[in-house]
Amino acid sequence: MKAPFYYALLALGLALPGSAWAQNELSNFSATGRGGVINTFATDYQVIGINPANLGRNTDFKVAFTIAETGVGAGSQSLTRSTFKNILYNGKQGLTPADRTTLVQQLSGENVLNLNADVTTLGLAVTLPNGLGGIAISNRQRIAGHLALNKNAADVIVNGKSAASLQPYYAYASGNVTPTGQTIGVAAFLEGTAIQAAWTSEFNIAYGLQVVNKTGFQLSAGVGYRYIQGIGIADVRTTGGTLYAYNALSPLFNIDYGNLATGNNFNLESGTGFKPVGSGNGFDFGLAAEIGKIVRVGASVADLGSMTWTGNVLQAQDQKLQQVNSEGLSTYDVITEISKQFSNTESTLFTYEAAKERKADLPAKLRLGGGVRISQFFEAGLDVTLPLNKVAGNLTSPFVGLGVDYKPLNWIKLSSGFTDGAGYGKSLPLGLTFVTPVWEIGVSTRDVVGLVSENSPYSSVAFGLLRFKIGGESTSN
Repeated sequence: MKAPFYYALLALGLALPGSAWAQNELSNFSATGRGGVINTFATDYQVIGINPANLGRNTDFKVAFTIAETGVGAGSQSLTRSTFKNILYNGKQGLTPADRTTLVQQLSGENVLNLNADVTTLGLAVTLPNGLGGIAISNRQRIAGHLALNKNAADVIVNGKSAASLQPYYAYASGNVTPTGQTIGVAAFLEGTAIQAAWTSEFNIAYGLQVVNKTGFQLSAGVGYRYIQGIGIADVRTTGGTLYAYNALSPLFNIDYGNLATGNNFNLESGTGFKPVGSGNGFDFGLAAEIGKIVRVGASVADLGSMTWTGNVLQAQDQKLQQVNSEGLSTYDVITEISKQFSNTESTLFTYEAAKERKADLPAKLRLGGGVRISQFFEAGLDVTLPLNKVAGNLTSPFVGLGVDYKPLNWIKLSSGFTDGAGYGKSLPLGLTFVTPVWEIGVSTRDVVGLVSENSPYSSVAFGLLRFKIGGESTSN
């Protein structure tokens, strides 16, 4: 059988145009320039998945829309920049014995690689007349990946059957592997390891309404709903002695399931194209307040709900660590080797079995924000985002960010700030947006230091060419 994880990760790579990947708000180039700080800034379709209550605020547009806003990026907290580049772009480069030792060390960590890509294919927001609030719709493609490896897993990936971590259980000598009689469970051997990738297509709608309008104080409430189609997921985690492992991939990935496809417990989805293998429903709820004409605060819970994967589902339970016959790495092609050891092929760390379906929670988050808007030329905000679960696609740790927008001229806006967390460490974002009364075009990066730093590399870019606001002076969120 071909390796599901390999094709999941390969598809992520093909989806990104020669650069890297990043995290959730990357399809919003203006928010990316603030490092993802957005809760009190957004007022149009950008509120989707953030805080729908902002649609009830006083807005500066009647209609706002965008086409194909895109963001991609990748970051690591354990790889050096040279190793990072070799893994992503130069996988055929050979390894020396010293390189293998170094690679085991750098592949051991809680945030070896975090990868994301967002594309808002279409976003539209309309301010309703007579104080009836605002409504927004969008379609968004979301891709996320996360890699964390304990030292045992890193050792096996790099050194294969000769890995020192395997010798207590399967001794390797003179080209042969011999069981020692000592055993260990997969969950214990891989404790702390996580290999996750998810690709979903969202169809969103959100509504916000001002519910309190007093002198010096306005309060808005909002709700959002999304129907989600699952293109593919791969989720392996070991925490607290428990193995959590399953995958479900669209026919797009062209997987040969072999004998598993003929079992009564397997729902084979065949065909071509982006045929989904799962679906789900998500909900967002939010509150937003304006105090005086300067201070804004917001709180929301996003991505409540679940996905049910019903096609091409494989899962695994904790089991005895199996014999590994891989020779390990001779080049930096780490992704292929991971796919071999964590897929349903012979002589890997564990095996999968067919399943009818698999239900999984969405990557729920609590989002808090506060900000000040001194004028149409300067705005600052503070965001805190807390992951509420550890499912594939969620933040790996809390996010904290400070962001600012400054317009030195009516037609240009600069964005920057400082952020930390979410598995990417500290970052210094930067964004540039050109503004006209109806049209905006911009480009930004989540971290200018990470673009050149040897340690904790982080490459990201977000851009938009077709963002429009009609019916008021644009201030650019």
